[in-house]
Amino acid sequence: MVYGSDGTGDEEPLFRPYAVTGGRSEPRYHMAMETLISSMSIPDDEMALLTPEQEAIMTLCRSFRSVAEISALLRVPLGVARVVVADMADEGLVRLHQPRLDQGQPDMNMLERVLSGLRRL
Repeated sequence: MVYGSDGTGDEEPLFRPYAVTGGRSEPRYHMAMETLISSMSIPDDEMALLTPEQEAIMTLCRSFRSVAEISALLRVPLGVARVVVADMADEGLVRLHQPRLDQGQPDMNMLERVLSGLRRL
């Protein structure tokens, strides 16, 4: 994300977050905030074509990150993170690892990864 300083030491985004999503506040399909994201390997010349937001997400997701973590670390609303990540998944830039909520039991491995990620924040 692109940040600037307002003189108080706090960094503020230099853009309106929903400008990044073209005004969309919901992704094309459901994505839970605990959905884990991993970035795909792409050549450096293709990396240069990414937007700053996409590049930041690609870098963050070299290790598994939840959509909630991406939102928090990039300091954007959750809806914006979901839309950008969904668009990136459609372009084959990231892989989504959706939780299997329909089985009735939580995936303990997934919960441990989310907890570990939250502790790192």
